[in-house]
Amino acid sequence: MSLVARNKIDVTISLAADVIAAVEILPRARPPLARLFAGKPASALLKALPHLFPVCAAAQQTALLSAIEAARDEKIILATTQRRMLLVVAERISELLRGLLVGFPTPNVSAAAIRSLIRGLSMLVGGARPARGSIRREAIAQIVASLAALGMPDEDGAPRPGSPFALCIAALDEVDLRSISIAHSFLSVADDRNITERLLGDDPTFCHCPDLGGHAPETGPWARQMTRDRLWLGRSGAVARLKARIAEIRQLCDWLKSGAHIESAEPGIIESYRLGPGRGAAAIECARGRLYQAVELDPQGQISRFECLAPTEWNFHWRGPLVRNLQGAGLTTRRHQKAVRAVIESLDPCVGFTLKFRKVDDA
Repeated sequence: MSLVARNKIDVTISLAADVIAAVEILPRARPPLARLFAGKPASALLKALPHLFPVCAAAQQTALLSAIEAARDEKIILATTQRRMLLVVAERISELLRGLLVGFPTPNVSAAAIRSLIRGLSMLVGGARPARGSIRREAIAQIVASLAALGMPDEDGAPRPGSPFALCIAALDEVDLRSISIAHSFLSVADDRNITERLLGDDPTFCHCPDLGGHAPETGPWARQMTRDRLWLGRSGAVARLKARIAEIRQLCDWLKSGAHIESAEPGIIESYRLGPGRGAAAIECARGRLYQAVELDPQGQISRFECLAPTEWNFHWRGPLVRNLQGAGLTTRRHQKAVRAVIESLDPCVGFTLKFRKVDDA
């Protein structure tokens, strides 16, 4: 029996005279995790998690381990925290790159550069423990060299002209939707306590349809960039989000090159919260956005409750970032399919979705 009845998001766009009048979102179905693992040891859930969530698997497992440790009130040494942070960051680089190659047109990609990049990432985190010493330095140097071959921008923020990244931005810019100027809201570590407490609260729908004071903020690379720069108003689009992904890859690689020290890491990469006896939660900044997990353990230490809130539930909320970016935007018949798809994929290049258009006058 399949654990997920429907793993795609259905998006319906209503057009009125080439203006998006409405955006309807039917979210994906979620596996009944709380029911599946109730009464089972935490180790069973840890083993099953990579099969249930193959995307960002390291972030998922780190979140669960951190939540369980918080529920048990266990203290974690700095070496363990650094090892997990390194694992999450390396996976984030890998997933961001995968999203670029899968979700966006990337012409003239060097197969040799991609193979070298994969080898470097495997050297860094492919073993039972993350690489150290000379092996880590060699892996990071290989990753940086491979990204440079793909056109990764330097400090000026612009990809090398004619590189795969530059060509990708140029191709996407031709179909990018010029959305209206709107006020933005972004998920951050400041929201963690509210969200984690509500995950184990009395509302069973929160993990499927979350909100913060009636709002569904955006999460992901562009949201992280906008939060750092304290920008809350302005135009957004697929190209802006693509550039944010590329910039974040460079920033994470710079952190690796500098020694991957905890004190110089981006705030909030891994956070854990004790919510009471036998109750704990964690938040992880992964490639797609901020991921939350919460657990409740019975007196025997077995799982009595497990809740997971993925970035997808925020970004594809029925009144969330996708709706805000599309609502009221003008389209041309020639490009409306590509333009809308570009916005969807800019929020999450790897999400499965169906897209339908209908004229309001025909309804």
